[in-house]
Amino acid sequence: MTNAQAMVHVELEERSQGRIAWVRMDNQRRLNAGSSPLVAQLKAAFEDLARDTGLRAAVLTGAGERAFMAGADLNELATLEPDSARHMITQLHLAAAAIRSLPVPVIGRLRGFCLGAGLEIAAACDFRVADGSFVMGMPEVKVGLPSVIEAALLPQLIGWGKTRELLLMGTSFDADEAVAMHFVEKLVPAAQLDAWVETWLDRILEAGPIAVRAQKALIGQWEELGLAAAIEAGIDTFSDAYLTDEPSRMVAPYLKPRA
Repeated sequence: MTNAQAMVHVELEERSQGRIAWVRMDNQRRLNAGSSPLVAQLKAAFEDLARDTGLRAAVLTGAGERAFMAGADLNELATLEPDSARHMITQLHLAAAAIRSLPVPVIGRLRGFCLGAGLEIAAACDFRVADGSFVMGMPEVKVGLPSVIEAALLPQLIGWGKTRELLLMGTSFDADEAVAMHFVEKLVPAAQLDAWVETWLDRILEAGPIAVRAQKALIGQWEELGLAAAIEAGIDTFSDAYLTDEPSRMVAPYLKPRA
C-alpha cells in the first residue's frame, strides 16, 4: 500500500533466506491512532502477507518517534452507537487476529505511546522490542469504556494482577516497568532498536522456514488446548516435520566429523 492515502505501508525486502515484510502504521498527526481506515488497511496488509509462501518474518512499527499507536481514534469513539460500536471493535479484533495468525513471526518494534488499541495490536505480535520512550497503558475506563478483544491476551503475558491494574485503573507503565512485567521482551537504547530487530531477524532466518511456520502454528494451538491435547498436537507436528527433507538436511552439518 503505497498510494498517498495509505495509512499502512508495507515494504518487502528480499534476502537470501527469504522475504522480510516491514509494516508501518502512519497516522502521525494523531499519534498513529487506530482510525477505521488504518485498521482496515492493517487487516488487509496482514491478510495479504499470509498468502506469501516465501515470507520469513514481519516487523510492525508506527511511523515517527512519538507513538507505536496511541489508541483508537477518539473522534470516532465519540460518535459511536451500539451497532457501530460493535462493528468498529470487531474490525479492530480482526486486524489483531490477522497479525496473530500470520504464519511467520511478527516482531513489534515499539517507540513512544502504546495505548488501548495500540497495546492490543502490540500484544498480537510474537515478541516486542522497545526503547526507553515506550509507554504502555489501557486507559479505556477513563473514557467510560471497558478494555476488550485482544486485551484478553494480557493475563498470559503479564499476569492477572498487572492486567487488573491496567484495565481497572487505566494505569500507564514506562519502558522499565513493561520489561519487568514481561510485556516487552527486550529494552534497548533508541540507537540500538533497529540493530536488535536485525538480531531477531537473523535468528529467525537461521532456523528452518518450515519448522518455524509449524512451530508458530503449534504455539497457537497450545494457547487453546488443554495440556494432554497440546502434547498430542505436538507429537503430530513433530512427525509431520519428516514429511519434508528439512530435518535431515539441517541436521547433516552437525554430523560431519570435527577436524
